[in-house]
Amino acid sequence: MVEEGQQVTVIDNLNTGKEKNLERVREKIDFIKGDILDRKLLNEITHNVNGVFHEAALASVQDSFTKPDEYNDVNVIGTKNIFELSLKNNFKVVYASSSSVYGNPECIPIKESDAKNPFNPYAETKLKDEELAKQYSDMGSRIIGLRYFNVFGKRQSKEYAGVIKLFLDQIKNKQSPMINGDGTQFRDFVHVSDVVNANILSMNSEVKHAFYNVGTNSSITILDLAKTIINASGLDLEPEFRPALNGDVDKTLSDITLIEKEIGWKPSIKLENWLESIIRSKEIDEV
Repeated sequence: MVEEGQQVTVIDNLNTGKEKNLERVREKIDFIKGDILDRKLLNEITHNVNGVFHEAALASVQDSFTKPDEYNDVNVIGTKNIFELSLKNNFKVVYASSSSVYGNPECIPIKESDAKNPFNPYAETKLKDEELAKQYSDMGSRIIGLRYFNVFGKRQSKEYAGVIKLFLDQIKNKQSPMINGDGTQFRDFVHVSDVVNANILSMNSEVKHAFYNVGTNSSITILDLAKTIINASGLDLEPEFRPALNGDVDKTLSDITLIEKEIGWKPSIKLENWLESIIRSKEIDEV
C-alpha cells in the first residue's frame, strides 16, 4: 500500500507484534501504539479514512480456554468498536475471521455456507464477530470477513504458534518435530502474501458484505508436513508424538470457488516449495 502511494496508519498495542517489523516503511506511515478497546482513539484515527483492515485479535486457542473473558473483550468488543465506527465514519472494513468457525466440518472441502460449529472459546469469538458483521452490514456498514485457514510465512509470533513455525524452530535446533496427536489430522496452509492479496482485492472490490474462505483448496497431514521439513533439512530425524491438544480441529480444507468468482483471488504460493526454499536458503531464522 505504501508502494502504491497510499496514506497508511498502523495501530498496534504490540502485545505480540514488533515495531521493528515495520522498519522498511516506518518513515512513510503513521504508527500509533494503541488498542482496539480504546474507542475514543479509534474514532479520532478513523475520521477521514477510506478503509480499515482489522487484523487485531488474541489468537491462541489454548489460551482462550484459560482467559475466555479477555478473549471476548478483545476479539468481540474490540471488533464491535470498529464495526460501530465504520457506520459512524463511513469506511469499509476487511477483517480477519477464521476457518475455526466451522469446527470439525461435516463436509470436505468446506464451503462458506456450511454449518458453523466452533468448539473452543477463540473460535466462538470469531463466530460472534461474524454475527456482528451481519448486524452492522444490515444497518449499512460495508464489511467483508475473510475466513483464514492456516496462515504461514515469516515473522510469525510464538503466540500464534502455527505448527510450521514450531516445526521449523525444532529443526533449527536439530530436534525432532513434535506432533500433537497421531499426525493424521490435515490442514490447508495459505501463505501470508496470498492473504495480503485477498485483503487488498476485497477492499478494492465492489462487494459490500460477504464472508470468504482464504485457503488453497489443498491440504497436507501434520505427519507429512513433519517429514517434508525433515527431508528438506537433510537431518536424520524422526517425528515424535505427544497427546492431542484440547480444542484442536481434526481437518480443514477450503473450497475457494466463491472468492475466486466474486473477488478474483487465488493463491500463488505452494507450501512445499516455500518450505524447501526457506530451509535451504538459511532464512529459517526469520520464520
